[in-house]
Amino acid sequence: MPGLSIVIKEQILKNLRLDRYVSEVLRVLTRSQIKSRNLKAAINKKEVKLSHYVKHGDSLELSWDEKEPDFIVPQDIPLEIIYEDDNCVVINKAQGMVVHPGAGNRQGTLVNALCFRKLNSGINFAGLRPGIVHRLDKETSGIIIAAYNDETHAFLAKQFLTRKTRKTYIAIIYGTPKEKTGRIETFIARDPKNRKRFTVSSAGKTAVTFYKIIKTWGNYSLVFLRPKTGRTHQLRVHMRFLGHPILGDPVYGCDDKKFKGSSLMLHSKKLEITLPGEEKPGVFSSNIPERFFKVMKKLDMEVSANGK
Repeated sequence: MPGLSIVIKEQILKNLRLDRYVSEVLRVLTRSQIKSRNLKAAINKKEVKLSHYVKHGDSLELSWDEKEPDFIVPQDIPLEIIYEDDNCVVINKAQGMVVHPGAGNRQGTLVNALCFRKLNSGINFAGLRPGIVHRLDKETSGIIIAAYNDETHAFLAKQFLTRKTRKTYIAIIYGTPKEKTGRIETFIARDPKNRKRFTVSSAGKTAVTFYKIIKTWGNYSLVFLRPKTGRTHQLRVHMRFLGHPILGDPVYGCDDKKFKGSSLMLHSKKLEITLPGEEKPGVFSSNIPERFFKVMKKLDMEVSANGK
C-alpha cells in the first residue's frame, strides 16, 4: 500500500480541505484517484475525514490502494464450490488465498480463478474486484459469495450494506469471556501507528459483534462470532479488545508457546443471504476445517490427561 508522511510547512489558506491539499498542493493523487484508490489520512496521529481542514504544522500521514491492474489474468485454480447458478457462486475459500489482486498479489487470487471459470461468459472482469461482493482476509477461510453479473452484484451488495445478511464465524480464542454470550460494540479505525492494523478508536466507525461460547478447554475457547457490521478486521480487533484474541493471529494475537506457528483459527462457517429471484434467504454453510480439529484434539487430550 503506497503512503506518505510529512509535516505541512506551507502557509495554508484558511478552509483548505485535506482532499484539495492532496490533489492541488501535494499532487500525489488526482481528485478522482482519491476516491477510486481509497485514500486514508491521519493528522497528528488521529484518523480524519477527507473534508478535514489542514493547517501549517500538521503532521500528515497518507495511505492509498495500489493502482488497479489493467488486466486480470485468468487462472485455472481449484475452488470448492458450495453453490452456483447463472447469477452467482458461493465458495468455501481456502486459507491462504487472497480474494482480489493487489500489491504483491497479482495472481493466484480468487478473482483470477473466477475470471478463468467464467472466461467465455461475456462478463467484464476489467476491475480490481470483479464480482466480489464482500471479502475475507487472506488467512480467514470459509464461505464467500461472488456475482456473475452487474445486476446480481448490486442486488447482493445492497443486502450487505443494509445489514440484511447474517454471517456466522467460528474461532478458537485465548481464554474464556466472563459471559457465555455477549455483544461487543465499539468504534474501529485504522491504527495511525501501523497502517496495516485497525484499532478501537472514537475516531472510527461503529462496529458490532455478537459472540457465543461453544466449548472451553482451560485457557482456550471455541466460539461462534456474528458480525452485524462489516469493518475490516472487525472480529480480530473485537476479540483482542475483549481480551481474548484469536489463536494464531499474527497481527492481533499474542505469543503462545503451546501452538507456536499455528495459523489463524477463524473460519466463515455460514452465510444467510437472499439470491435473485428468491423470496427467502438461502443458507450456505461449510464444514469445519481440519486445522480446527487438530487444535481441538490436542486440547481434548490435554484436558483428559489433567483429569479435568
